[in-house]
Amino acid sequence: MREQVTQAIAPIPEAAAAAIQPVASRRSTRAWAPFALPGVAWLLAFFVLPVYAVMAVAFGSVDPILRITDPEWNPLAWDFAAFKEVIDRALDNEQLRPVFVRTGWYVLLAVAGCIAVGYPIAYFVARKAGRSRGLVLALLVLPFWISYLMRMLAWTNLLQPDGYVNDVASWFGGPADRNWLDGSWSTVVIGLVYGYVPFFILPLYASLERIDGRLIEAGRDLGASRLWTFLTITLPLSVPGLMAASVITVLPMCGDYYTNSILSESPRTTMVGNQIVESLSQGTQPQQGASLVLILMALLAVLMIYYLVSVAREQRNAA
Repeated sequence: MREQVTQAIAPIPEAAAAAIQPVASRRSTRAWAPFALPGVAWLLAFFVLPVYAVMAVAFGSVDPILRITDPEWNPLAWDFAAFKEVIDRALDNEQLRPVFVRTGWYVLLAVAGCIAVGYPIAYFVARKAGRSRGLVLALLVLPFWISYLMRMLAWTNLLQPDGYVNDVASWFGGPADRNWLDGSWSTVVIGLVYGYVPFFILPLYASLERIDGRLIEAGRDLGASRLWTFLTITLPLSVPGLMAASVITVLPMCGDYYTNSILSESPRTTMVGNQIVESLSQGTQPQQGASLVLILMALLAVLMIYYLVSVAREQRNAA
């Protein structure tokens, strides 16, 4: 009799727990809601409002005589004629289209350079550094302590015709008097790689460090070589981290303007960021600058949405 009562009562706690779990989850969400208010306020103050201000300029008007921006804060009165004109110019091969294409190529080449430089470093720190891992990570973080502009200005000294880069190149039979600062696309790409590779290494290191070492040992125990184990286990498992690192570097690269301004400052290497700064700093084309900001944001939003969808799909497959 006691056993029958026990069997009848036993499912009750499980059913009660299943019924209480959604309620507890909702209560937990409400409990944490106040802590989200500072983050929401931060986004409203420093993201939503600036974007709305840019839209007010892009869809507003400009005084025809003084060329002073007249933002339109009422969305119902926005005029999209100037924005459509900028889109047409962005699609025109004789106007802004080469700038967008050039920016895309520079970013792709810079990301490829970050992969070539950053992946071996991240792999070494995550899998091979051992006790020196903390020291190597500290060295990777050190560039963040120095202003990006100061680091780029240091490169201008290194890339002078009499700089150390030409001295090193001459040791290997290269040209000893090349002027790297004459508007060369390779200099801009090298500067982008140098400036953003720390942003690439750190998230990739975090992804590689989370890979279960037992999977790699199992591959080796089954007779796979080091290279084959890397290609079939480590590399596929690091793809999410590789994508995250690429997104983190691509987003600021597309809007970068100071790297090109410092290392080139040539119309042959103008990027979208330089075009935006030029349009806004001159004061005569504020609508074009604001419109370019919105176009660039839309393109980057497509990339970000693709990344988020890919991550969600991988998480569903893993579950």
